[in-house]
Amino acid sequence: MLTPLADGPGVPPRSALRDLSHPITDGMPVYPGDPPVHVGAALDLDRDGVAVTGLQMGSHTGTHIDAPSHTIAGGRTMADVTLDELLGDALVVRVRALAEGEVYGWERLNAEHPLPDRLPPIVVIDTGWARWFGDARAVRHPALDAGAASELVARGMRILAVDTLSPDPTGTSSGAFPVHEVVLGRGGLIVENLCGLDDLPSPVQIGFFPLRLGGDGAPVRAVAFL
Repeated sequence: MLTPLADGPGVPPRSALRDLSHPITDGMPVYPGDPPVHVGAALDLDRDGVAVTGLQMGSHTGTHIDAPSHTIAGGRTMADVTLDELLGDALVVRVRALAEGEVYGWERLNAEHPLPDRLPPIVVIDTGWARWFGDARAVRHPALDAGAASELVARGMRILAVDTLSPDPTGTSSGAFPVHEVVLGRGGLIVENLCGLDDLPSPVQIGFFPLRLGGDGAPVRAVAFL
């Protein structure tokens, strides 16, 4: 049996890491209209000598990051996003007891604790809606007001991270994405479908580690360093 690697200098103990990502599984829920997810055996160990899994999915599968080019013509792609942008101090803002489809604004963001004049680069909004991932209620999630998003950016936020399918309403007939326009339009990034936010301390360091895709977004492994 292999001996697990010991924690060394500069390496956080395993108990100090928390995965904030949904697992990618065959047939998992996706944003309405996105490509379905297929995960299955491509090569078999007994038949082919190796086991290889085939993957088919969209760039915005599961816990993922949106690059500006996702909604902004001529915006940055993931090829333009540097790793140091994806790791840093985060403020966790808890906005619970929201109704289905409720749009929450600046007052709700400040209800538990007043937000500082200068924010860290990452702001995580915990609505508690991650518990409905895969349920019909997932698409009826609460949404952030665009004016509040604008104020977050003005105070220094560079990455908006949410535990819902989107910070904007999902499935509206208008097809508008006002929060995306605010955050991505100013060169920022959005992370969607976080989980594991219950009792996550604030402030905290968080890293988002995407597949090295060069387009409009990518699945990420989101990790909190406790």
